[in-house]
Amino acid sequence: MASQSASHSTNSYPAPAPQPLLPELPADILEQLNSQLGSLNESMGIHFVAADREKLVAQMPVEGNTQPYGILHGGASGVIAETIGSIGSAIHSSQFGTLPVGLELSCAHHKSVSSGNVTATGRPISLGKTMTCWEIVLTDDDGNRTCTARLTCYLRTFN
Repeated sequence: MASQSASHSTNSYPAPAPQPLLPELPADILEQLNSQLGSLNESMGIHFVAADREKLVAQMPVEGNTQPYGILHGGASGVIAETIGSIGSAIHSSQFGTLPVGLELSCAHHKSVSSGNVTATGRPISLGKTMTCWEIVLTDDDGNRTCTARLTCYLRTFN
């Protein structure tokens, strides 16, 4: 009896899609972003520290943004996450003449923070013509992940 070579199927997963990129950013992007934060972000001490076509990074002090228990308020994490995702979406949507409005924000809190700063790094998951989705990761001063957020924005025209 002739031996047959069994063909084994290999479970291979497709390579991840390349990360979507924002349009080219001007050299003074940090100055522009930090000069137009709005009163809520200013009162919370949020400021941008890095921006490129792949990500936006902002920081926020824990002090002044805590719950009565002395730890960072989850709503404060939501504010910095929505700020990064909305501004990133606005940068992207400017090429279409639209503006982003938030549809959904979810935040999973992993670790409490009671002092120092949190750094939020937002990266686009999807940048479409009518919708965007961002993942924003918050870390403490030691680099520990404290929160993972996801923001979906609808890009709409305003008359």
